[in-house]
Amino acid sequence: MSSLFPALTGAAAGRPALRFGDRSLTYAELAAAADALAGRLTGHARIAVWATPALETAVAVVAVLRAGAAAVPLNPKSGEKELGHILSDSAPALLLAAPGDELPPAVRDLPRVDVDVDARAAGPLPDPDTSDEDPALVVYTSGTTGPPKGAVLPRRAIATTLDALADAWQWSGDDVLVHGLPLFHVHGLVLGVLGPLRRGGAVRHLGRFSTEGVARELNSGATMLFGVPTMYHRVAEALPAEPELVKALSGARLLVSGSAALPVHDHERIAAATGRRVIERYGMTETLMNTSVRADGEPRPGTVGVPLPGVELRLVEDDGSPVGAYDGETVGEIQVRGPNLFTEYLNRPDATAAAFTADGWFRTGDMAVRDPDGYVRIVGRKATDLIKSGGYKIGAGEIENALLEHPGVREAAVTGEPDPDLGERIVAWVVPADPASPPGQEELADHVARRLAPHKRPRVVRHLDALPRNDMGKIMKRALGS
Repeated sequence: MSSLFPALTGAAAGRPALRFGDRSLTYAELAAAADALAGRLTGHARIAVWATPALETAVAVVAVLRAGAAAVPLNPKSGEKELGHILSDSAPALLLAAPGDELPPAVRDLPRVDVDVDARAAGPLPDPDTSDEDPALVVYTSGTTGPPKGAVLPRRAIATTLDALADAWQWSGDDVLVHGLPLFHVHGLVLGVLGPLRRGGAVRHLGRFSTEGVARELNSGATMLFGVPTMYHRVAEALPAEPELVKALSGARLLVSGSAALPVHDHERIAAATGRRVIERYGMTETLMNTSVRADGEPRPGTVGVPLPGVELRLVEDDGSPVGAYDGETVGEIQVRGPNLFTEYLNRPDATAAAFTADGWFRTGDMAVRDPDGYVRIVGRKATDLIKSGGYKIGAGEIENALLEHPGVREAAVTGEPDPDLGERIVAWVVPADPASPPGQEELADHVARRLAPHKRPRVVRHLDALPRNDMGKIMKRALGS
């Protein structure tokens, strides 16, 4: 297989590759440091990486891939039990970490190799003898039940996803990406670090996300911003008081949001202030990227665009039959097929078999509608966001967007709960803009009914100080009401 990162040994040697804070590496320096480390890693199948948002993590993952092994990124915020499960399940031979990192007891028995970003290999390593199907990453997904499963992502999936995004986003070696995402997840690591490196461009990582950091980097040469909805919400809130941020976003080539749906309200606030539309894409750990709004396409708020090159996508009914018509209204489960998919859940042949149909379609568990022209709009997860009420299938996402248009609502989440008459009733969990004067159930129900339809109005409203979220900013709906 050809190299995942041709720029490491190509003409880009003197160009900037990585910058984390005030520390940076050119392509030549990255190649030398990664190859010096890779020379110590050959012969191992899987190698763990203590995935802090630091230069060492990026060098470590590139080195593991250069050595022909698979990297297992570890979330430094994981608890002892979860770390113990991941290590026993993936059985990595070594753990790579930055020299100053203090490691918890769960990982201390694993042989440790410190990552030296200043190391220099005597010469470039030959490309590893790997095939398209060889594992590149084992990324653990937070399952709804049971311990996390390790999704094995082959080199083929990484290359095809990044090349498909290059086509959709007109992504080139001239682009400079800025983001502040964690590096134990495919969004921050695969798209946010490996993506620029495959293109021969540069990445500037903020370490910790801030609107000031975004403004600084986009106003000093960065062309693209990747973020999650929580980050873009903070951007939308900050724009009225931060003219440098308005200037930065107005001049960016591409603003991309992912990992969860970006509320339409935030789309509109950013567009009104900057004249630029945030585009969304849709992917999963197991599939990498499936769809995106294209850079040369219509940025339709609330949608995740069209299938990427090479990706097949269909919507199916509860019985597995394809949805009859793509009319923008009929809800079905997304199934996908293509070279972007993972190969298996590590050590879980039962879970792997259950995830696929007999003819090779991956069951995503995400519910969506599709417009006649192919645009896909996610309405939620089958397990937590599809509410069956009064004979209707209702997606939580559109109700959440409607609630967020109410001036008294700062944050909102929608779930269903058992109802003897309706089957399920719609419950709105609301963080009020003014805790001293929260909007009531009747007010919010009327607000939603006017915008959507009467059967989509919340029957119950519960007020919270904050919504429970994970490290990627996704709302943890299973924690609501527990």
